[in-house]
Amino acid sequence: MTYDPASANPLAGNPLKTRTDMIRAVNDLFDPLLPFFSNGNARVRLDGTGAHFDRAAADLEGFARPLWGLAPLGAGKNDFAHWQRFAEGLANGCDPAHPEYWGTVNARDQRMVELAALGFALALVPEKIWEPLDKRARDNIIAYFKHVRQFDYADNNWKFFRIFVDIALDRLGADFDRSLTKQYLEELEGFYIGDGWYRDGNIRRIDHYIPFAMHFYGLIYSKLVDDEYAKRYRERAVLFAKDFRHWFAPDGATIPFGRSLTYRFACAGFWSALAFADLEALPWGEVKHLCLAHLRWWRDKPIASHDGVLTIGFGYPNLLMSESYNSAGSPYWAFKAFLPLAIPEDHPFWTAEEKLPDQAPEVVPQRHPGMVMMRAGNDVVALSSGQENLQMRFGTEKYAKFAYSARYGFSVEADERAFALSAFDSALAFSDDGLHYRVRETNEEARIAGDVLYSRWSAFKDVTVETWLVPSAPWHIRVHRIRTPRPLQTAEGGFAIARRDLDADTLSAAQGSAYAIGEADFSGIVDLGSSIKRSGLAQKALPNTNMIVAKTLVPQLRGEIPAGETVLMTAVVALNDPAAVSGAWTAPPKAPDIAVLEKLVKDKGVTVSAIEAPGHMA
Repeated sequence: MTYDPASANPLAGNPLKTRTDMIRAVNDLFDPLLPFFSNGNARVRLDGTGAHFDRAAADLEGFARPLWGLAPLGAGKNDFAHWQRFAEGLANGCDPAHPEYWGTVNARDQRMVELAALGFALALVPEKIWEPLDKRARDNIIAYFKHVRQFDYADNNWKFFRIFVDIALDRLGADFDRSLTKQYLEELEGFYIGDGWYRDGNIRRIDHYIPFAMHFYGLIYSKLVDDEYAKRYRERAVLFAKDFRHWFAPDGATIPFGRSLTYRFACAGFWSALAFADLEALPWGEVKHLCLAHLRWWRDKPIASHDGVLTIGFGYPNLLMSESYNSAGSPYWAFKAFLPLAIPEDHPFWTAEEKLPDQAPEVVPQRHPGMVMMRAGNDVVALSSGQENLQMRFGTEKYAKFAYSARYGFSVEADERAFALSAFDSALAFSDDGLHYRVRETNEEARIAGDVLYSRWSAFKDVTVETWLVPSAPWHIRVHRIRTPRPLQTAEGGFAIARRDLDADTLSAAQGSAYAIGEADFSGIVDLGSSIKRSGLAQKALPNTNMIVAKTLVPQLRGEIPAGETVLMTAVVALNDPAAVSGAWTAPPKAPDIAVLEKLVKDKGVTVSAIEAPGHMA
C-alpha cells in the first residue's frame, strides 16, 4: 500500500469532540519529540534546518514551546508522564556551569520569546517543574529570569513576554523591580486601536498575532492577575470575538493571512484562551465549535514528518513560505490551542453542545484590518487593502494581495525573474521586460467605504495604480485605474485550486476569461470590459508555492497596456463545486461605474486603521 503522508499527522483519526480527545491530541503531538530530548533534557533538536538565531536558542524553542499545551494539561489534573524531563531541563538550561546551558542573553534575543512559555508553566504547574528542584537550581532559574527582563524587547507582542517572566517571578516569591511590570503593561497599551483590535507594533499590519498573541497573552494575564489591565483585556476580547469569528469558514478553516502561519492551529488560540479565562465572549457552544472545528480541519493534512514531528510549513512541509525566525521547533506554538485542558470537565466550555455561529451576513466590513469579509459558498474570503510587510520574506504575498481565502489560501512566488511562470493569485503584476515583475507591495492610501475598499499604490516609481475591491458574493470585482508613461505587460490572477496528476483537470483559456476545474473546485477569472483586451491563461503554478496544497492551477488574464491611462475591470470566483462552470460562472456580476465608486469613497470613505500612523486614529 502506498504511504499516505497525512497518516503521520498525530491528529489523524482523532474525533476532536471532547476533552478526552483533546488530551489525546496533545499527548499524541508531544510523544514524537521524546527521542530528540538531549541527555540533560534542556534541549530539543529536531532537524538540521536553521533560523537566524543560534542553535542553543533553537534548541530551547523545541524544549519550551510544547509547554503552552502541557502546562494546561498538568493544571487540569491530567496525567503526563514526562514532567521530570522538564524539571531537569529547566534546571540545566539555566545553569551556566552545565553543558546544556541555554546561553546568556546580552541584547534582544530569541530566548526572551521562549521564556514566556517557561514563565507560564512555572506559574501554572510549579509543583511539576519547580518544587522538585533544589535551592541551587531554583536560584539559577530566578537569576536567569531576572537577567533577561532588563533588556529591550521587540516593539510588538514581545512586550508580553516580559510580563510572563514577571508573573513567574511573582508566583515564585522572587524579589524584583515591580515598577518595570507596570511600564511594560503601559507600553503594550500603545498598540491598542479600538473595538478590540490591536496592531502588532508600530507597523502597518494586523494579522493572526492579534488573536494568537495580543489577546491570547492578555486573556491568560486576566486569569492570573486581577487588576485594571486584566479588566481591559477581557472587555477588548469580547469586542474582538464578534469580529474574529468572521475569519472562520463553516468547516473550521481560518483565513491564512500574514506571517508565522507555520504555527498552524495556534489560530484557535484565541477561542482556547476565552475558555481558559472563563470569558463567554460568544455563547460557549460557539466558542467550543470555533476552537474544535479548527483543530478538526487539520486532521487530514500532511503536516508532520513520517515520525510524527510537526514540520515547518502550513498545509504540508514547506520551507519556502517560512520566516527567517522559524526553526524546527517553531511549529509547536500550535500548542496554544490546548489551553482549555486547564479547565475542569464540568466547565460550560466542555459541557456545552457545539453550535455553529449564527449565519453571518454575506458581507462584513472590518475597518481596522482593512478587510471586507465575504461568504462564498462554504468558504470565507477577505478582500484586503491597507496592510504591508516589507521586512520579511514574501511579506508582500502574505499581506498585500487583493483577496485571501480560507479554502484556497494564497501562494508565494518562487522566482522573482519568472513573470511568465508566476501564480499571481489574487494579485495584479506588471513587467517592463517580460522577466522581472512588480505587484502591490504597500499602499499610499487605503480607504473603506461601506463594503468597498480603495487603495492607491505604485507598481514602479512612475506607475500609479488605483484599485477598488467590491464584493458580489460569491464573486468579487476588482477595478484598477493605471497611469504609466510606458507600455507594460500585465498579469492578474484568480484563486489557486488543487491540481491533480495526469492532467486530469479541465482548463479553459479564451479571450477575456480563463477557468480551471479540479476534482472538487472551480476557479475562474473574467474581464468585465477593460479598456484593453486580455487573454486568458490557466496557469500551472510552480510546485510548493501555495500555502495549503503543493500543486495548483490559477486562472489568469494577461495583456499589454499602453502608455497613458488604462482601466482594468475584473471579476473572480472560486467555489468547491466543479459544477459552478454551468452555475455561478454563467452569471458574472456587471461592471461597476468607476465614477460611482470614486464618489462613494470620496463621500463615505474612512482611512483603514492599519495604514494610520499609531496614535493618529480618526
